[in-house]
Amino acid sequence: MNNVIKLQIIFAMMMLCGSNVFAQTNLAGRTYYNANILADEMNKMMQEIDQKVPQAKAKAYAKFEKKKGRKPTEKEKAVLEKELNEAVAEARAVKKGMTTAITVDFKTDKDAVMNADVKISDEALKAAGIGWLKRKAMKAALAVAPSKSKCTYIVKNNQIILDDSGEKDTLTLSTDGKFLYGKFDKKTNFKLTRTK
Repeated sequence: MNNVIKLQIIFAMMMLCGSNVFAQTNLAGRTYYNANILADEMNKMMQEIDQKVPQAKAKAYAKFEKKKGRKPTEKEKAVLEKELNEAVAEARAVKKGMTTAITVDFKTDKDAVMNADVKISDEALKAAGIGWLKRKAMKAALAVAPSKSKCTYIVKNNQIILDDSGEKDTLTLSTDGKFLYGKFDKKTNFKLTRTK
């Protein structure tokens, strides 16, 4: 057998073995967790807000000048900046007061339990401009919402497909098995870290 054919056979065997590494992974007994899957997204949002503050300030001055036909005085600038700073402070309060913790606990080689712990502080809801009645309704809804969900799963290469009564979520297992990666609302990436 010539060397090229030997290399092709070895390469094909490596590919077959490599694709089966994940398929043979037994996840039973493993737990993956993230204290706040939205933290990175919220941090990005705050960075964008901080970067846009100078532009927002300039727009506020320009709007004032167009409306009044003159530049704002130092006192008027202070009022405009105070409103802008309050809006930024409200965004920070919302960021600080919202957490979504996720735990995925693999019970057997096909059964798992997902736990979502969503917390929103009253201060965050106030900062978001939500009135008293709506805040109470949202808190009541969160209190009765199921936080644990039993599901089945299959491992396909490095993909873990969770099935919760017909609703499927796909997570990606890192090659070292220390992390699970997923998407929240199909747009926000998150990472769960193995805790046991």
